[in-house]
Amino acid sequence: MHVLYEEEGAFRTASILGDNDTSLQVETASGKRSKIKATSVLLRYSEPAPTLLLAEAEALAAGIEQEFLWECLGDGEFSFSDFANEYFGHVAGSVEAAALLLALHSAPIYFHRKGKGRFRKAPADILQAALAGLEKKRQQALSIGRMVAELKAFTLPPEFTPILSQLLYKPDRNRSETKALEAACSESGLSALHLLHRCGAIPSAHDYHLQRFLLEYFPQGTGFAACAAPPLPSGLPRADVRAFSIDDAATTEIDDAFSLQALPGLGWRVGIHIAAPSLGIAPGSPLDAIARDRLSTVYLPGRKITMLPEKVVEGFTLCAGRDCAAISLYLTLTPEFEITAFESRVEMVPVVANLRHHDLEPLFNEATIAAGLAEFAFRDELMTLWQLANACEGRRGKPSATQTHLDYNFRIQGDLDDADACGVEISARRRGSPLDKLVAEMMIVANSTWGGLLANKGVTAIYRIQTPGGKVRMSTSPQAHEGLGVKQYAWSTSPLRRYVDLINQWQLVAYLNGDTPPFAARSDDLFAALRDFDMTYGAYADFQRNMERYWCLRWLLQHGVETIKATIIGRENLARLEQLPLVQRIPSAPELKPAQEILLRIESIDLLTLELDCRYVETLLPAAAAIEGADDGLLEAID
Repeated sequence: MHVLYEEEGAFRTASILGDNDTSLQVETASGKRSKIKATSVLLRYSEPAPTLLLAEAEALAAGIEQEFLWECLGDGEFSFSDFANEYFGHVAGSVEAAALLLALHSAPIYFHRKGKGRFRKAPADILQAALAGLEKKRQQALSIGRMVAELKAFTLPPEFTPILSQLLYKPDRNRSETKALEAACSESGLSALHLLHRCGAIPSAHDYHLQRFLLEYFPQGTGFAACAAPPLPSGLPRADVRAFSIDDAATTEIDDAFSLQALPGLGWRVGIHIAAPSLGIAPGSPLDAIARDRLSTVYLPGRKITMLPEKVVEGFTLCAGRDCAAISLYLTLTPEFEITAFESRVEMVPVVANLRHHDLEPLFNEATIAAGLAEFAFRDELMTLWQLANACEGRRGKPSATQTHLDYNFRIQGDLDDADACGVEISARRRGSPLDKLVAEMMIVANSTWGGLLANKGVTAIYRIQTPGGKVRMSTSPQAHEGLGVKQYAWSTSPLRRYVDLINQWQLVAYLNGDTPPFAARSDDLFAALRDFDMTYGAYADFQRNMERYWCLRWLLQHGVETIKATIIGRENLARLEQLPLVQRIPSAPELKPAQEILLRIESIDLLTLELDCRYVETLLPAAAAIEGADDGLLEAID
């Protein structure tokens, strides 16, 4: 005798060696002997042989129509063996019974299992729903097959057009389009990004990177919601100074300006004047909500996304030719540039000039200072402020900028609405010039002085802190910033561009006016703003670096560069390419030391992934000096 039984969801056959009522000792066709429960046995039979039963049953089951079986059955439970007798019109043989079992088992939408060898036909409404689902899947499979064929022929399926952003940046794997894209990628060997590009779905690599960032951080667009411009402050005292700012040519959010007055027999009185949008933006107001949502201005070559609406920036930027609302820090200096006193005021400041780097630097640099400055506007003020900056730097014992580090300026030629048709010029500017040092040191003085004032008066603020050997982080605790060599450092000098500075300015103005600060110690809103700013500011910086990398790669393509020099700047052959702010690991190079110059061959450039493939050619003469990575703590003071 033989048995047909079910084990681990599969039907098996074997010969009986021993029957103990509740269990059986059986031997399979392979000779394996095992013990099975009697309850798992579905059919006992004498012929055909175990090796033939299932094969013959499968052949017979192929001719049994599932719909006809369903029509023949009543609504109650039934045993497959009993139904086999009815279906075949006689006592069913072992092959016939097994064939019907297989037919029932292979049609779960028609017949629901109710136990070993027992079934019940599906209710009509449930069956119709299941059949509709099957038809939908069939049509979906046909649609996916068609889309896969179109994609492999580098034709964009019409279904893709309305959901391109989703497919590119946040694909939904439950959608047919995503399944088709994944299948086409697998069959073509291309990534989704490159396949869609071949299909014409990504006409601009620049816009691909830009839109990915905007989708995550500006899903509603970069425009501002309708919001009334804040009234300009009135009734503030007018400072008796002639203030001037120093910025790049493209700067419109002018946060800081300076003034200088001689104190006969005493020294000087230096004014550091910071734009005061806090006087027009109230905490909790619609404008605050806008700034709180954006947290910072976003910078990228050729454009920027401001934290505040244009009308607000225009109202509070320190624009030349008018009186501007400002928070002023006045320093009293000795002839030796010692700071003997300071005073903070909320006032209107007459701004008489907006000086620009490209105009000043040919006149005011290390060489012209050493040779004796020629006559030009604000010459004496700049010279005095530069001497003060040197004195402040010396007292801190830390440089305000790494002298060998370069800043790079990107000039985009053309209309950025068609960015891939634009040209790019990249120019280097050495950091640590007299103008850089002047501005950086004044900002360090303001941020550390106001941070100390708020700390001493018990007013909560947000600080930048750095422990020895540690990374810079943000905190509401006024701890030292080792990288800058100051006891505390609270960003307060860029309130038009950074939300943290705006918060600190609210706190500072409230103290100066004798009001209750809007943020109390351990304020949930303050901690939330600190956390969100830290993450968002870092993401904005990463985006800026990515877009600068894009334009560097465009520069290489634009100039047809085949070989380029590079300097090793770190471990694992991390190198900086000549003339560009482009850092790249060179795995093909031998083990090299920092400052060594090498020659690279450009193998390939991918603007979609921002990948650059360089191959080591040879080692050149060692560089004159190492190009060191800029210290995070030393660079953040430069606004």
